[in-house]
Amino acid sequence: MFKPTTGFDQLAESVKKYTSEYSSKIAGVPAEMIVKAAELWGPAPTSFLMHARGIEHHTEGVDNCMAAINLVVATGRIGREGCGYAMITGQGNGQGGREQGQKCDQLPGSRDISNPEHRKYIAGVWGVEEKSIPQKGLSAIPLVEAIHAGKIKGLISICFNPVVSLPDANFVREALERLEFFTCIDFFLSETARYADVVLAGSLMEEDEGTTTNVEGRVIRHRKAVTPPAEAREDWKIICEIAGRLGYAEKFSYPSPKEMFEELRIASKGGVSDYYGMTWERLDESNGLFWPCPEVGHPGTPRLYENGKFGHPDGRAHFIPVEWRPSDEMPDEEYPVILTTGRVVSQFLSGTQTRRIGALVDQTSQPFCEIHPRLADKYGIADGDFVKVESRRGNVVVHAKVVKTIRPDTVFVPYHWPLDRSANNCTNRAIDPVSNIPEFKICAVRLSKVEQPTDAIAKLEVQAGGVR
Repeated sequence: MFKPTTGFDQLAESVKKYTSEYSSKIAGVPAEMIVKAAELWGPAPTSFLMHARGIEHHTEGVDNCMAAINLVVATGRIGREGCGYAMITGQGNGQGGREQGQKCDQLPGSRDISNPEHRKYIAGVWGVEEKSIPQKGLSAIPLVEAIHAGKIKGLISICFNPVVSLPDANFVREALERLEFFTCIDFFLSETARYADVVLAGSLMEEDEGTTTNVEGRVIRHRKAVTPPAEAREDWKIICEIAGRLGYAEKFSYPSPKEMFEELRIASKGGVSDYYGMTWERLDESNGLFWPCPEVGHPGTPRLYENGKFGHPDGRAHFIPVEWRPSDEMPDEEYPVILTTGRVVSQFLSGTQTRRIGALVDQTSQPFCEIHPRLADKYGIADGDFVKVESRRGNVVVHAKVVKTIRPDTVFVPYHWPLDRSANNCTNRAIDPVSNIPEFKICAVRLSKVEQPTDAIAKLEVQAGGVR
């Protein structure tokens, strides 16, 4: 056990009932495989636990991640070379955005927007009254629900395509139609931008400069490769002009991203993700720097917790016992199959970029439904047939792909496509009570073979001789 901790005895007591046999029934994984995984992890001199969004996209996503962290800390796999834990975000620079206040409950430096001391410090950096900084806002799903309920009348979004990427897509579309005014800043006319009253042509990453944070925690400087075409502009210039027209030009008078980064350095100083010791020049010289980097002469921190000190007042890591609980929506007689959604390697997020690239479309032109042979036989479905996947919220009709690499009680549909091809027509917008992340990975559906596709895209596929 890693020594500078508290709560291990309570954790050990809480996991006693989770024997390999009991856990097997919960997870649907053979007990012997659970034992084998433990035998691989336990005696290994080093190991690293890294996962993507799969275990987070549940109504119990925070508990899932906490269980993983408990395992890493309990076996001493943190703060040492060759060891550690990482959650990989799905978006480019999802990590860096959160470090500097992108989320509705954060301020720069991973500060808490509800913490009076944090608010006071940032108000001083920005030269504003503390009370002018809003309190915690709404995350994506509560925001859409507030729009749907008529509580929010206007919206501005930047490179966000919720019509494709959020669960319960029919509900999302209804919400956007109820806005009195909607502005999108985007580099392509996404499905969501089609709902906007005004679309402002923004920029791609390659058309601007700035920083991103990779999965290591390394802050990297990116240089501008090309100029935005025609009348498109860098996103930050659009935002600064909007601020100026609203009467706040003096607060948004940045001549370039370098000056914005200089402000971020100061704003993050003393925070968890402290950039203060980084400069534009140092990022180039060092091929990026790891936060926290509290002083200009500081080398950065490639490995967190190497000194055995954690971010609690007592300096210890705190074990937090968690209990398994079922997902918000489990299979029943009416909807007996589990639908899980995710990605394919040739498409990215909502597909706004990748569905425009011929070579990637050639790899995966349309979504599909992976289904186990036993489940396919039950419904009389053969490989290549059209199958209707239907939940309590909506449906999607896609080609069946019969594979043995999926559980017999589960089907998988990738989510990168819009409208009638959207897996998120089916998914559940229930959210984790702590993170507010929706439950993309489990909802209850029923299956049926469809002789003729019902949407225009599928009909074109049939005419062209099938899906690629």
